[in-house]
Amino acid sequence: MAALDPLDAGLAEDGLDASTPVWAVFGDLMAGLLGAFVLMLVLVLGTQLDLVASLQEEVKKRQAAEQQRLSLEQALAGPLASGRVTLVNGRIGISGSVLFTPNSDELQAEGRQLLKTLAAPLRAYLAARNEMLMVSGFTDDRLLRAKNRDFADNLELSAQRALTVTRTLIEFGIPSSYLFAAAFGPEQPVASNADAAGRARNRRVEMAPVPRAPSMAASAAAPASSSASAVAHDAASAASR
Repeated sequence: MAALDPLDAGLAEDGLDASTPVWAVFGDLMAGLLGAFVLMLVLVLGTQLDLVASLQEEVKKRQAAEQQRLSLEQALAGPLASGRVTLVNGRIGISGSVLFTPNSDELQAEGRQLLKTLAAPLRAYLAARNEMLMVSGFTDDRLLRAKNRDFADNLELSAQRALTVTRTLIEFGIPSSYLFAAAFGPEQPVASNADAAGRARNRRVEMAPVPRAPSMAASAAAPASSSASAVAHDAASAASR
């Protein structure tokens, strides 16, 4: 019996026929490596596409935020120029001292007049973008005076102030479906409560446009569609007479 050379012996140990060409073995090996390379390439390309999509989404969000800021600045040009209103990160801020007397939810004449000047441009802005306005009340962290029996704590005071502003904006022509109130009390301060100037900044009301939920947007659009249908029906009836 003829002895196998070392290469044939190795192939035999691996279960391969000694007559199998060496190039076929290397061909199978290269095919396997090529398949692994293609798989890795597909994974890398998929990751890159996901990254590009994420970056594009982030760019769109930033562009939308910038457009919102510019639109708000244009709508509120007058009040912003007077210095009685601030606009930071899409949030319209009004000092509590402009709107209310200390520890009270009763509007001052100056605050009422300011809200009147804000109502028309805010209504137009919200209607054009189909958004809602969140009216938020904030206070400092000082406890209410003992003689003040109208409010249990700062959270209740901030809630009543937010409701007062909301009702006043409705009175001046903004539909109630465009508004909702929120209360934060001493939470989310914008300055230190350690000094009087910081506490004054924290006593404030903010208004921020927010997107409508899809169901709410459809509900808001329904009355307008009904009105348009009614107008069309009346016009058709008049033409047939």
